Amino acid sequence: MPKRFYLFCVLVLTIGLSLAGCEQSMHDSAGRRVQPVKDYRAKDFSRLKGMEGFSDMLLENHFSLYQGYVKNTNMLLDKVNSLIKSGEVDSVEYSELKRRLGFEFNGMKLHELYFSNLGNRQPCDPGEAIYDAIVNNFGSFELWKKDFLATGSMRGIGWVVLYFDPASGRLANFWINEHEINHPAGCQPLLVMDVWEHAYMLDYQLDRRKYTEAFFNHIDWKEVAARYDQAVAAVETSAGSTAEAPQAPGGGSLEMTEHSQQSEQ
Repeated sequence: MPKRFYLFCVLVLTIGLSLAGCEQSMHDSAGRRVQPVKDYRAKDFSRLKGMEGFSDMLLENHFSLYQGYVKNTNMLLDKVNSLIKSGEVDSVEYSELKRRLGFEFNGMKLHELYFSNLGNRQPCDPGEAIYDAIVNNFGSFELWKKDFLATGSMRGIGWVVLYFDPASGRLANFWINEHEINHPAGCQPLLVMDVWEHAYMLDYQLDRRKYTEAFFNHIDWKEVAARYDQAVAAVETSAGSTAEAPQAPGGGSLEMTEHSQQSEQ
């Protein structure tokens, strides 16, 4: 057997075994699929450079701040895990790092949502489900827009987020203080606007209203529509998998009623 062919076969076999090992590592002892754990990595949003109303310097500074949140989130998770393993969960350091984690983690995620829903000048398509949902919840698209921009002009540092509540189907514009305060539990973010000073002061100084208008002109409504469609699909999938058992007279499932009768006999 030629040496080169032999080495090639060894290489193929090694890669195959490695891939098989990776596949096994994604299942637990019961054979259930487990998501592998990995560090967070900063995403590339350089496609936004050149966007009208947002200078490249403003965007570059904003990208750097976002990258800092990614770095700090990984660092805090590592430090907290180290304290857990060493049994120092009663320490002041553990408590303060835990409090800080929510700030850094949400700072990372909100920036990703914010940058992802920017970069398109097309208006919201009346043919999209998200448009109908907005009208159904607010009465008209213009009334929703008025509420969204008014929320963004409130004093303070934070975010404006259009949230979808899977439990009720409602849409609501929420003010998020800093990064981690006032998020509605169990709801899905659809549209995210950053109103920290670093998002606009370099270009607009103290005129936040002009910034919010520029933001609105560059919303990527296809991205927002996709988020809404995915959230609704998840609700429908969940409802299908948790369908209630047939109800017996007086309440309770037929299955439970039959089981009770057998127990009594």
